[in-house]
Amino acid sequence: MLPLPCRFAFRGVAMEFLLYLVLGAAAGVLAGLFGVGGGIIIVPVLVFSFTAQGFDPSVLTHLAVGTSLATIVFTSINSVLEHQRKGAVRWPIFAWMTLGILLGAALGSLTAAAIQGPMLQKIIGVFAIVISIQMGLDLRPKASRDVPGKVGLTAAGGVIGWASAIFGIGGGSLTVPFLTWRSVPMQQAVATSSATGLPIAVASALSFMVLGWHDEHLPEWSLGFVYLPAMVGIALTSMFFARFGARLAHKLSPRVLKRLFALLLLCVGVSFLV
Repeated sequence: MLPLPCRFAFRGVAMEFLLYLVLGAAAGVLAGLFGVGGGIIIVPVLVFSFTAQGFDPSVLTHLAVGTSLATIVFTSINSVLEHQRKGAVRWPIFAWMTLGILLGAALGSLTAAAIQGPMLQKIIGVFAIVISIQMGLDLRPKASRDVPGKVGLTAAGGVIGWASAIFGIGGGSLTVPFLTWRSVPMQQAVATSSATGLPIAVASALSFMVLGWHDEHLPEWSLGFVYLPAMVGIALTSMFFARFGARLAHKLSPRVLKRLFALLLLCVGVSFLV
């Protein structure tokens, strides 16, 4: 039988990993349902978890953001596969937005690394609240404009990639409103957003790994600003539940999707500010 301290340590590790598994399931559903990659729920929970584990405050938020982006790689893949089966992904839009996303995500990672952790949390909170109000009250121009051309899509991808890397999200909270404003049906906007979340996550996660590589305040099992135990635990369940969320997205009305999305963002924003 293990000594008492070892048993308590084992239980602590088991509970921590169980939390990541549950978080991954929730993130997967959100990724498929809203096309957001799950980051808007992963980052707050990881901040809380890392604080409870006693991680250094100087790297805690950056570690949560980087880990969130790494997990979005897995949720995006499965979510996109399910949306593609429904024929909802607008691949020409995806292709041109990705050009801007790759550069924007790298610049966004540099920006996030230059911001102190507590301030970064407040910025994320304000951003979530603003987007929730915009979507919840439908504060946007009428969906009368057509999808922009190649230059416009590339520029939009650059801005979305930059902001997504800062907030640790897959870009859905920006991509979905942008595409619906440009007359793309809600289900197609969500599906295409899921697809663009993949290059955002890959470029941003790699940038966070490089930027945090030699930071002396990182905990064990960190790969730069990516905490591997959390990434693995979340990825294991998120990949499965992303498909469930994608199926659910095609059964709900666009209005219901927008209202649920807005409510979720509002809760996240308030939690960060409080």
